[in-house]
Amino acid sequence: MNTAEHRRSPNGFNLVPPPGWDVIPLRTGTQDAMDHIVRKAVAQLPVGFPKDDIPKARLKLTQEMKKVVRRARAKGGMTLYLPTERLHGVALPVSIVASAPIDIPRVRPAGGPDAVLAALASVTPGAEARTLDDTGALRSEREVAADAAQGVDVAHRRVEYFVPVPDSTPDQYLAFSFSALIAPGSDPAFYDILVELFDAVMNTFRWSYA
Repeated sequence: MNTAEHRRSPNGFNLVPPPGWDVIPLRTGTQDAMDHIVRKAVAQLPVGFPKDDIPKARLKLTQEMKKVVRRARAKGGMTLYLPTERLHGVALPVSIVASAPIDIPRVRPAGGPDAVLAALASVTPGAEARTLDDTGALRSEREVAADAAQGVDVAHRRVEYFVPVPDSTPDQYLAFSFSALIAPGSDPAFYDILVELFDAVMNTFRWSYA
């Protein structure tokens, strides 16, 4: 990449999900992506699965996916990443949502993204600085308790990355949110491994200038 490319704002990004995951665009092509995932899931039903129950299984999966998509869109999501294959027989209760660029006013007129990230870090528990494709970013991690009044049905571990878009005018930022549902009585070490998986995915982040 030459110097001129570094000076212009990227028009997208690339992220490599783990094997067995699928990508659902949330702006266009959403239905086609969901249909593909449902067809693949039905094709993977175990031998001997009652044929009469297949339509019910397809409907249930479709309803669950629509619910996840609605939640991701409500958070400004533009891309949803979901595991659609079992890992050693286990269905991973996780998702990654990439949210659309948002504008955030500068802390100081000449402060730039560094000042914004520093200000956010000062008020975000567990925040730490990271670098993604030569761009300073902010990472935070926390556990969210179940709270029906707040629309949180199940407790979950949440990890978020906040990334400024280089050379954007006005300053824009991307957000990547990882969520892992916490089953009662489950081993915390299992969720530590899932968080490590998300961090590994974020290390594949690259800006796109095409």
